[in-house]
Amino acid sequence: MVEEEEKGKKKGEEKEEEKKEEEKEEKKEEEERKEKKEEEEEEKRGDLLEKGAIVQRDYETYAIAPHFPGGLCEPSALRKVAEVAEKYKAAALKLTSAQRIAIVGIAESEIENAWNDLGLPPGYAIGLCVRSVKFCPGTTFCKRGKQDAVKLGLELDKRFHGMALPSKFKIGVSGCTNCCAESWIKDLGFVGMPRGWRVVVGGAAGASPRIAEVLAENLSDDEALELADRVLNYYKNCETKLRLGRYLKKDGLEEFEKFKRAVL
Repeated sequence: MVEEEEKGKKKGEEKEEEKKEEEKEEKKEEEERKEKKEEEEEEKRGDLLEKGAIVQRDYETYAIAPHFPGGLCEPSALRKVAEVAEKYKAAALKLTSAQRIAIVGIAESEIENAWNDLGLPPGYAIGLCVRSVKFCPGTTFCKRGKQDAVKLGLELDKRFHGMALPSKFKIGVSGCTNCCAESWIKDLGFVGMPRGWRVVVGGAAGASPRIAEVLAENLSDDEALELADRVLNYYKNCETKLRLGRYLKKDGLEEFEKFKRAVL
């Protein structure tokens, strides 16, 4: 009798475990559908990729955002942005989360003229590419910095900003564990530690936020750059439309372990 009860209990636990696994799989599929839909809607919304212009709520005017690596810029560039905004009667100037200045409310017919007057490169705010490399002041300016986020961030920006990839990709470089550059919710993140860089991958914000996974610890600047190159080239050759984190988790730990073996 006791044996039968134990068998029944075990069978019930197995069914419960199967149910949990099914629910987990369904949730994962739903998140993937949601992310894919979000990407498709973004592609259809009327942005002018070739002009670096993002359509606004009225679907008549656009925002353009010149590229300032890490938000660093000269006073003359700020004056130029202000002049262009006034000349083309922009609705607003907006400081963005990607450390850019968006000139909001430009007529489509004036976009090319506005860019010509600016004389500044566009930020890759749209498209399937490395859209931004966000970095904090690090040891260059901040009393809390453990590593030089400005130096590493500028080099990452120089090498990878605008690089074509299967989906949008964001990089964050934080000089300490306060993570002011939001490294843990970036596709590729760097966190300054006393002995070097902690590298994390697969994070995201948006509709389905994810915390990144630790990939490596205590790397020098050169080692961090080399690892970034391997990560980006690995992802570039993946046959997927998913963000890096979603792709690495699509088959559980198997894909992530395969990725680690390839890049480390």
